[in-house]
Amino acid sequence: MTTLLAAVVADFPRALSSYGEAAGGSVLDVLAARVQAEPFNLVATAIFLLAILHTFVAGKFRHWAHAVEAEHRRALQGRADGSGDEVSFKGQILHFLGEIEAIFGIWVLVLAVAVTLFKGWPTLVGYIGHTVNFTEPMFVVVIMAIASTRPVLRFAEQCLRAVASLGCGSVAAWWLSILILAPILGSFITEPAAMTIAALLLARQFYALKPSARFAYATLGLLFVNISVGGTLTHFAAPPVLMVAGPWKWDLLYMLLHFGWKAVVGITVATLGSYFVFRKEFVALQEARDGRSDEADGGDGRPVPAWVTVVQLGFLAITVYFAHYPALFIGGFLFFLAFTQATAHHQGPLDLKPPLLVGFFLAGLVVHGGLQGWWIEPVLQSLGEFPLFLTSTVLTAFNDNAAITYLATLVPGFTDGLKYMVVAGAVTGGGLTVIANAPNPAGQSILQRFFPDGVSPLGLLAGALGPTVVMAACFLWL
Repeated sequence: MTTLLAAVVADFPRALSSYGEAAGGSVLDVLAARVQAEPFNLVATAIFLLAILHTFVAGKFRHWAHAVEAEHRRALQGRADGSGDEVSFKGQILHFLGEIEAIFGIWVLVLAVAVTLFKGWPTLVGYIGHTVNFTEPMFVVVIMAIASTRPVLRFAEQCLRAVASLGCGSVAAWWLSILILAPILGSFITEPAAMTIAALLLARQFYALKPSARFAYATLGLLFVNISVGGTLTHFAAPPVLMVAGPWKWDLLYMLLHFGWKAVVGITVATLGSYFVFRKEFVALQEARDGRSDEADGGDGRPVPAWVTVVQLGFLAITVYFAHYPALFIGGFLFFLAFTQATAHHQGPLDLKPPLLVGFFLAGLVVHGGLQGWWIEPVLQSLGEFPLFLTSTVLTAFNDNAAITYLATLVPGFTDGLKYMVVAGAVTGGGLTVIANAPNPAGQSILQRFFPDGVSPLGLLAGALGPTVVMAACFLWL
């Protein structure tokens, strides 16, 4: 059995170097030849596209779920004997189909059936069990759980409060501080941790004040774009950079000189530009907060001992340090859970549902993404510098940007200019959709309760377009 699985792992998905297309053909010729050589390529990509389309209609499923549950409640009330199930099974199924975080996992089931029918059960087991790397989804679950705890969140809030106090602690000062500083912090504590902290603080200091839908989407899009580029000051914090740092020998100094300072300029300009556009709405939000007694912080006011905060920051640091070693960071997480139980009187509720859903989302995405290299690689290989930047930006919206940059490392003959363009495009487009950058599902999971019908993919796209253009200008012309 072991020998059989080893052979399967080596054979599926088919190695890109094994196609052997004739030189000089167009991209379409290459893609057609690859589909002819391996028909399952088309099947896997069709299933992936259906999963993407499903994300655009997730709101419809949630709407149907609410309607079914309302009808079920009316039916229960009409029964004098109180008989009938309290929970509508149909309504729960529709809710599940409407959960953005569950969609790619649901379509993995369809993909699994297809792989089994076309390639056999051993191929499916070999691919899921040996080929697909689930380290990133597991890391995101752990880092989200630790970063969202009360001691860590209060520490981050106190640090940003010191900056916001320069603007008298106003809503605008909090908004600017979170959206500029938290993404840059992602270069040191990793992007998923920065996203978790930024989203939780925005929930308390901004979204709880009920901004307009347009402002809410603009802020979400700005957050996603800023986080995507904010991790480029270092060579270890942003997944798309991490994929190329080793093969291309990009170190800390390279990232600072070629990406980091441009990212800081872009984040600052995009955030200040958004502030200028919505400056009048801040007045209404400030009035709303002034009318509340808790400064919209959502806290209970209980202090957290310094030693508890230091220990939990230590767990955060250890997790980041061992980010590529699941056995170590998961083992550390078990010790962390024991510590939070022992200090429960200083902790808030530890809600593992959001991190687990985000991990499920990313796990589904890497399963699908691992079968898309057959078409992404020739597309990247055929382009010049500027077209490559634009294509990388657009492709990122439909596949995790780390997958784009990883495939770029497999393309022979990439010049330094092409390498820069593909990574710059991948991080620039990281806010366009929820699947464009690994931390985005974490932010959406935390903030989606502030969007009555769930986060609309088109609303997110509209909110992210402006900041994306700013980042593109910074990476192309600075």
